[in-house]
Amino acid sequence: MKFYTKKYDIIVVGAGHAGCEAALAAARMGCSVLLFAIDLGKIAAMPCSPSIGGMAKGQLVKEIDALGGAMAKISDISAIQYHTLNTSRGPAVRSTRTQNDKLKYHRAMKSLLEKTKGIDLKQAMVEDLIIENKRVKGVTDQTGFSFSGDTVVLATGTFLKGVVHIGSSSFNAGRAGEFASMGLAACLVREGFTVGRMKTGTPPRLHRASIDFSAFVRQDPDPDPNAFSFFSEKSSMPMMPSYIGHTNKKSHDLVRKNLKNSALYGGYITGKSARYCPSFEDKIVKFPQRQSHQIILEHEGVDTEEIYASGLGNSMPMEIQIEFVRSVEGLEHAEIMRPAYAIEYDYINPKQLNPTLETKSVKGLFLAGQINGTSGYEEAAAQGLWAGVNAACRVQKREPFILDRSEAYMGVMVDDLVTRGTREPYRMFTSRAEYRLMLREDNADLRLAEKGFSMGLVDEDRLKLTREIKNCTEKEIKRIQKTIIKPSKSVNAWLESKKSPLISTGVKLDQLLKRADMSYLDVEYLCPATGPVSPRVKRQVEIEIKYQGYIARQLKEIKKFKNMEKIKIPKGIDFSLIHGLSNEMKEKLAEVMPESLGQASRIDGMTPAAISVLMIAISGLSRSKSS
Repeated sequence: MKFYTKKYDIIVVGAGHAGCEAALAAARMGCSVLLFAIDLGKIAAMPCSPSIGGMAKGQLVKEIDALGGAMAKISDISAIQYHTLNTSRGPAVRSTRTQNDKLKYHRAMKSLLEKTKGIDLKQAMVEDLIIENKRVKGVTDQTGFSFSGDTVVLATGTFLKGVVHIGSSSFNAGRAGEFASMGLAACLVREGFTVGRMKTGTPPRLHRASIDFSAFVRQDPDPDPNAFSFFSEKSSMPMMPSYIGHTNKKSHDLVRKNLKNSALYGGYITGKSARYCPSFEDKIVKFPQRQSHQIILEHEGVDTEEIYASGLGNSMPMEIQIEFVRSVEGLEHAEIMRPAYAIEYDYINPKQLNPTLETKSVKGLFLAGQINGTSGYEEAAAQGLWAGVNAACRVQKREPFILDRSEAYMGVMVDDLVTRGTREPYRMFTSRAEYRLMLREDNADLRLAEKGFSMGLVDEDRLKLTREIKNCTEKEIKRIQKTIIKPSKSVNAWLESKKSPLISTGVKLDQLLKRADMSYLDVEYLCPATGPVSPRVKRQVEIEIKYQGYIARQLKEIKKFKNMEKIKIPKGIDFSLIHGLSNEMKEKLAEVMPESLGQASRIDGMTPAAISVLMIAISGLSRSKSS
C-alpha cells in the first residue's frame, strides 16, 4: 500500500453541500483538510432543484450562516430570484428561498474552497477506508493509493451503490453521467454497518425556447429582498421569474395507463421513496382524486436555456416522458434536454451514530448528508458543518459541539436522526421543531454567533456586529416598554387611520405595538427613538414585543426540556439489567444508547412508565457511585 506523504487532520469524502461545509468548518478551526471529489467540475453541484432554502430549510441555511458556514453567502452570490415564504403567517414559519444560477453557485463554492487555507482539493474515487482496531486511519482511492487522516467524514450523497432508473433501463451512477461508488459501499457493509436503500429522483430539463410561457402564471421575485446571509449583500445577478402551471386529465390518464412501464411501479426499484417530494407516478397512485397537480418552471441559470420542470419528476421510459411533458398546456412542443430519472442508493441507519455524527463502531469516522437518510441540500449542508466541527473537536481534543432541540433546527434534525432513525428520506419541517417560535430565521445569528465564535467558526467582526444588533434591540425594547403615550387628537387620528381602538388614558407604547393592526413603524411615528434604528433592529423589536407572551410560555417549556437533558445516563449502562423495563424498551435503549433522560424520552415507543423506571435506575446508580 502506497501512502501520500502528507498526513491530514481530517479527510472529507464527497464535495457536495455536506462535504463543502464540513471541509470549510474544519479548516476555519485550524485543521488540515483533504477534500475528495469524484469530479472537481461538480463541486457543490445542484443535481435537482436550482434553489436554496424554503420551508424550514431556510432556517437551516440561516443557522449555517450564523455559525460561519458558506451556503447563504454562496446563495447571495448566485441568486437569480429571492422569495420569502409564509409572509402572511407568523415569524416562526417565515422562510427565505433563492432560485440560483447553478453554474455560478458551483464556481463560487469551488473558488472559496481553493482559496481557503488548510484545504487541499483532490479529484479521486475513494474506494476503501483504512481501519485499525475500530479506529479510522485514512482512505484508499481507486488506484490503490492511500491517504492518512486522523478522522474521516463521509459525505457521499447518492453515490453509494447508486443506480439510475429510466423506465426499464438501469445503470450504476451516483447521478446521471457520474460514476457510482461501489467499493466504499461494500466497505461499510464489511465493517458491519446496517445499510438500507432509498430512492429519490429529479424532473426533466426543458429547452426554454420550446415553451409557451403565456400558458403559465408568471411569479416575479420579491421586489426588495434582504440578503440570505446575515453577513453579505444580496445578489447582483439579474433577477428572473418562475412560472406556475398545472397538469391535466390527459397527463394523469397517460401516466396511469403506463404505470407498469415506470421504474418505480414496474418493480425495478426497491429503495424507499421520499414521502414529501413524490414522483408523478406516486401522485397519481396516492392522490387519485386530484384532477391536476402544480408544476413550476424555473431557470437553471442566466447563461443557459435549461428550464427545471418542478413537479414533473418521473421514472418513465423516454418515449412516455416526451408524451407526458407535451400533455401539459404550454409544453405541447417542449424539447427535453435532460430526461427525468429515479435514483436509488445506500444509506446508513443513523441510529448507529453518536450525537456528534461520529459512528459508534468506528472511532474517528463521521457521516453527513444523504448517507444518513436525509434529503435536500440544506439538510446535508447543516450535517456537514456539524460533522466537520466535531471531527475538528476530536482532533483537537475539545469538547464535542452539540446543539439541542431548543437551540437550533439543526439540533432538532440531528437528534431526530440519531434517536429515532429514519426509514424514508428525512426532510426538515417547521412542525418538527417544538420550540420553533424561538428558532426563527430572523434571530439565528443572535442565537448562534457566540457559539460559533467560541468554536473558531465566526470572526470578531461578525460577532461584534451581532452583539451590536442584540444590544440595540434590548435598548429599544426597554424604551418602548417605558414610554407612555397620552391621548391627543393627533394620536387618536393616527389610531383611527389604522382602524385601531382609540385611547382615553395613557397607554404604554409596547401595549399599542402588541395590537394586531399596529407595527413598529406606527409606534415609531407616535414616539420615535432619539437616534436612528436599523431596519434589522426594528424587525427584532416588533417580533419580541408582539409575541412576548408566547415567547415567555415557550421559555418555560424549554426550561423543563433542559432539566430532562441534564439527567445524564451513565456511559456503558446495561439496560438489560434494569428491572421493570419491557424487552422491547431494553432493545430500543440498547440500540440508541441515549446520553440523557431527555433523549431516551424521544425514542419511538418510549412510555412515561419506562421513563420513570429508567429515572429510578439512574438515581440508584448515582447513589451507589457516590457512597
